[in-house]
Amino acid sequence: MKFELQYNDTKSDARAGRITTDHGVIETPIFMPVGTQGTVKGVHLTELKNDIRAQIILGNTYHLYLRPGTAVLEQAGGLHRFNGWDGPILTDSGGFQVFSLSENRKLHAEGADFRSHIDGSKHFFTPEKVMDLQRSIGADIIMAFDECCPGDADYDYARRSLSLTEHWLDRCLARFRETEPKYGYSQSLFPIVQGCVYKDLRVRAAEHVASKGADGNAIGGLAVGEPTEKMYEMIEVVNEILPKDKPRYLMGVGTPINLLEAIERGVDMFDCIMPTRNGRNGQLFTRFGTINMRNKKWENDFSPIDPDAHSYVDTLYSKAYLHHLIKVKELLGLQIASIHNLAFYLWLVREARARIIAGDFSAWKSAMVRQLDNRL
Repeated sequence: MKFELQYNDTKSDARAGRITTDHGVIETPIFMPVGTQGTVKGVHLTELKNDIRAQIILGNTYHLYLRPGTAVLEQAGGLHRFNGWDGPILTDSGGFQVFSLSENRKLHAEGADFRSHIDGSKHFFTPEKVMDLQRSIGADIIMAFDECCPGDADYDYARRSLSLTEHWLDRCLARFRETEPKYGYSQSLFPIVQGCVYKDLRVRAAEHVASKGADGNAIGGLAVGEPTEKMYEMIEVVNEILPKDKPRYLMGVGTPINLLEAIERGVDMFDCIMPTRNGRNGQLFTRFGTINMRNKKWENDFSPIDPDAHSYVDTLYSKAYLHHLIKVKELLGLQIASIHNLAFYLWLVREARARIIAGDFSAWKSAMVRQLDNRL
């Protein structure tokens, strides 16, 4: 993997770059639609490519390990051939999913014992196993196995959690270096900076990660219960340390405003389930603010879903029609809302990139944040 830093904003830490992988080029800042189980929910590949204009999608090791299983993926020739996506893929290591199974898992130095959320069966993830699983899945960018520390954890827990993550990272790196990709193209491993909301732990974690010389680096353990301003503070602390010539990936974040604030602080890559999850619940994101399509006020509004037309669905369907579909729980309504939201997120990062290149990002970002904060 190669990263080229192309432009720096003169009034902030925002930047525009280009990541080159064996499956294609990614222009940053970028948002990655989440395809947890090998698919972005309710969205065809043609829509991902042509309307949403996704450049990279995300899969999840935990879910793909449980279903369909790596034996099936290996027979298919990896996730790219299994799901038909020929662009870059990133896989999350499953650390966040193990974190979310707090009542059904046990962590120790060797790894994580957990029970499947599907059938209660017992499983064991070690850093080495997670590397092997991601080799089998075949993503272009794979993540180190970590513990995602709760945002409200006390200092002692956060310190012990970080020590575990650092121990696991060293083992991930060793396993990664002693194994080879399985499908004839290269893979890159990103370490993850943890440390909760404690500045000294974040500094320690960022320095440890930066010392590894990885192709890129990730910031984890944010947007998991901590105040928003604390999240922004931790991003600033970490990005002062992470190398500027490597891409920075903020994991699991977030709202459109979160994206712009993080871009301003030097983040290059994002993923989040919010566009599709909120879309399935009737919430649309637009540059003028959010829309709750369940509200009766849209019942007789025959104007386009979004006159900006980020995707073909925005002018093809009216607000009244989408309101009806969502009220009657028609699957098409969930699909339309998901496509719109993803297309809007990808438009937002493309526009941020264009503004960075043009030199007016800061002024545009301030005006856009005020608009995005509205509820229509």
